[in-house]
Amino acid sequence: MRALIEAARAADYPGEIVLVVSSRSDAPGLNVARDAGVPTVVVDQVRFRRENRDREAYDAELHGELTKANIGFVCLAGFMRILSDGFVRKWEGRIVNIHPSLLPAFRGLRPQAQALAARVAVSGCTVHYVVPELDAGATIAQSEVPVLTGDTEETLSARILEAEHKLYPLALRQVLLRG
Repeated sequence: MRALIEAARAADYPGEIVLVVSSRSDAPGLNVARDAGVPTVVVDQVRFRRENRDREAYDAELHGELTKANIGFVCLAGFMRILSDGFVRKWEGRIVNIHPSLLPAFRGLRPQAQALAARVAVSGCTVHYVVPELDAGATIAQSEVPVLTGDTEETLSARILEAEHKLYPLALRQVLLRG
């Protein structure tokens, strides 16, 4: 998210970050956004669980916040919730995500651990469109990261995160310029 905010500050960047939404009130990214002068909203997943409300109710409130802020495009970054099919369909073609693997390999949680367990020589990250099936949308861009001897989930994750910070703003630029 920080990389997207910084990229969008450039005069020639084709989009702007107008809102950061989090599912957790303690997410560190909220302070990053506030420090950058970007408005924030929390649609608290804990509150929804406590109130025994379902995923569709959560996504309806999320959709309402995005609509109220007149959002045209959604970029997921560390938003660790599976969105309902209905929500994804409402934002079809206007919602992207970054995933820390070279999709279609290693979908879902802990892809770095999956890569290490598979003993692959190369991992990386993928910016992709979000579709109802998890981590299955069309690829926009990818960046490879070598898996080194002695890598742990943490060391590989750190190198992939560096690649994500470079790739996501570039991939988003491509998407926005295509319109």
